[in-house]
Amino acid sequence: MTTMQLHPFERFWRNRLFARVRHHLARFRRSSGVLTRAHATLIRWTGGRIRRSFVFTGGMPILVLTTVGRKTGKRRSTPLAFLRWGDAFAVMASNAGSDRLPAWWLNLLADPAAEILADRNRYQVTARRADPEEDEAIWGTVTGLNPGFDEYRRLTERRIPVVLLELRHP
Repeated sequence: MTTMQLHPFERFWRNRLFARVRHHLARFRRSSGVLTRAHATLIRWTGGRIRRSFVFTGGMPILVLTTVGRKTGKRRSTPLAFLRWGDAFAVMASNAGSDRLPAWWLNLLADPAAEILADRNRYQVTARRADPEEDEAIWGTVTGLNPGFDEYRRLTERRIPVVLLELRHP
């Protein structure tokens, strides 16, 4: 794997200390959810022109995942860092290192069909958990780009799932 040279501004947002700050802020679940929904709405309003988020993803590419709530049946949108993995989009169910699984992952476990907005395009996808070999390879690539994700693994006792969002073809 080639080493990527990061601008000092990007290094700040992708470092382990900032990951701990995001982890502690995630404890304020009510305000965290409001900020997440507002961020997803802003990305959708711009038609996906906002392609990176320094606060939520440390400057990594961002997509908006829309799932159906397993309890409410309402559509829920969440901005997530992603990595292209072949024809799929790989995302991490880190929840900022919380011991709780993110609601979007629980929604996908109940119904793996979803929609994403990535690279200014909308895609219909089906979610699945990465197999152990894929998990290891994807996690290594992501943490090479953003060491904050390794910090999330240290902050939680659960195994953070790597999720593949695979394109559904008609």
